[in-house]
Amino acid sequence: MNKVVARFTDGRLVKGYTHDFTPAKDRFHVDVVGSAPGEKAVEIGREDLKALFFVKDFDGDPNRVDVNAFDASRPVVGRRIRVVFQDGEVLVGTTMGYQPGRPGFFLEPADTESNIRRCFVVASATREIRFL
Repeated sequence: MNKVVARFTDGRLVKGYTHDFTPAKDRFHVDVVGSAPGEKAVEIGREDLKALFFVKDFDGDPNRVDVNAFDASRPVVGRRIRVVFQDGEVLVGTTMGYQPGRPGFFLEPADTESNIRRCFVVASATREIRFL
């Protein structure tokens, strides 16, 4: 099970666990945190998402601001990339799988102290994607 935060293009959030997310499928399920035992998982369509964040914990640090820069003392694996979402949020990190025309790609944040382990960026929710 993967600990995830699904962020939708309309600003909604769903926090929970998924076991069936794959970029090749349009839909996946999340067992929502705090739901009653036996409650059915929420089905989520990729077309409604901004990004799916694979996180260390659900709360994070609300006062922390992630740094969109690479640590010069650490080697970079993958290609450096900058993503600007439609809502103006900017993520900088690395990717091994971005290709224009695909529905999305995985990004690992440049900030190693981020609560985000990696995220799946939905291409239709972006304004700009460029390699650094």
